[in-house]
Amino acid sequence: MRSSFLAGIFGRSPVEPLIQHMAKSAEAGRRLMVFIDAALAGDWDTAGQVRKEISRLEHEADELKSSLRKRMPSTLLMPVDRGDLLDLIGQQDKIANRAKDIAGMMYHRRLTPPASVATLFRELAARSIDAVDQAERSVNELEELFTVGFRGTEIQLIDRMITKLSEIEDDTDRLVSELLSRVFELENELPPVSVMFLYRVIEWLGGLGDIAHRIGGLLQRVIAR
Repeated sequence: MRSSFLAGIFGRSPVEPLIQHMAKSAEAGRRLMVFIDAALAGDWDTAGQVRKEISRLEHEADELKSSLRKRMPSTLLMPVDRGDLLDLIGQQDKIANRAKDIAGMMYHRRLTPPASVATLFRELAARSIDAVDQAERSVNELEELFTVGFRGTEIQLIDRMITKLSEIEDDTDRLVSELLSRVFELENELPPVSVMFLYRVIEWLGGLGDIAHRIGGLLQRVIAR
């Protein structure tokens, strides 16, 4: 990481490992899209391999989270609030956890949506990963913000990124609502247990957008302090 005046005063910045952790979690989210495409195609061999990759990424994200928490300075002289950073890494970690949950549920139950809503299901998944990508881009700007001292155009840039996150979350909320309504119309044609788990997966997918949006809110809190 580039040195800065602030880094010289406050010691090693927690921002770089935070960004590394977000990268690992976001990659788990992106691999979920590959998993879903394989599942929708009925290619469970490929889906199983990708599920293992997601589990590995989730485990590596957990290790980074533990390391970051141990190494994070407790001094009050940090330029950002320690509690905010801990909250931020906790939300980032939920992305990898949720990707693992979704892949595990779908794989072990060989669960896919009915053909008539498969396109809408994939659209929701893709838009949720858009939210994850946008959250990662926003977190990546923290390094520059730390370097310049939390001022200037970097703050405006992050604000615009967070506004975009809100727009994407609105899209995922709309898609979740539409998809749940469509599945409800098909309930009588589907095995009851499968419907129950499908509802859960749909809500988990939409939850990725919610998690990404919460990351944006935490970034705003970091900036405000």
